[in-house]
Amino acid sequence: MVNFELKSHYGYEDLLQVIRVLRSPEGCPWDREQTHESIRRGFLEETYEVIEAIEKKDTALLCEELGDVLMQVVFHADIESDAGHFTMDEVIDGVVKKLVFRHPHVFANVQADNTEQVLVNWEQLKQQEKGQKTATETLEAVASTLPQLWRAEKIQKKAAKAGFDWADISGAQDKLEEEVSELRHAVEGNGCVEEELGDVLFAAVKVGRFAGIDPEEALSGTCEKFIRRFRAVEDKLRAEGLTMEDVPLERLTALWDETKRS
Repeated sequence: MVNFELKSHYGYEDLLQVIRVLRSPEGCPWDREQTHESIRRGFLEETYEVIEAIEKKDTALLCEELGDVLMQVVFHADIESDAGHFTMDEVIDGVVKKLVFRHPHVFANVQADNTEQVLVNWEQLKQQEKGQKTATETLEAVASTLPQLWRAEKIQKKAAKAGFDWADISGAQDKLEEEVSELRHAVEGNGCVEEELGDVLFAAVKVGRFAGIDPEEALSGTCEKFIRRFRAVEDKLRAEGLTMEDVPLERLTALWDETKRS
């Protein structure tokens, strides 16, 4: 039995202590074995579960999932504390200093009367903070581990701030059509399909950016729509005592089109 006081209500310091206990020699063998790499996926999964709670507007679930993400943050910090690199206090100190530095309109005498000006100042301060001297460096700083549609959008936004962008959505639409044509040629054996498909997706993201559409949300909506229509087709066939494998593609396509019209 480890030395830990059981309470009816716990605070932030208790969370730090629990993680320290779990990773101690007297704690949990599994927790002691974990590394940044071994729990990386868990961190991602917990983050996506927070997003799911937000989308469901489930505040109780959101409270729980935010706790799981916070636990992950503390766990990673404790690994580094054991290695002598930094502590959770240093993590907090760093983020507080960053917030103060990037909000001079709140904590200093810089003027920012609207959200647009705040964002301009934020980007300038971020570049100064990270020592980014060129526009290319701001593009390179976009995390490569982001979902790639979001990464493409962020890269495009930063390029646009440097003046590298179409004047309006029509230029983006023309580029998308051009890339789709090049993809067709590649599929016919006249190029690299993977590269051309990537170009199509990148161009589609740019169209969405001009239209004010989040590419991840747009694709998520399409996935959900596809599942709904797929279910409708399958349900119609099951009502006839058939499976999708029992009928030719022409029949499936006809049912699909019927579902789209309904």
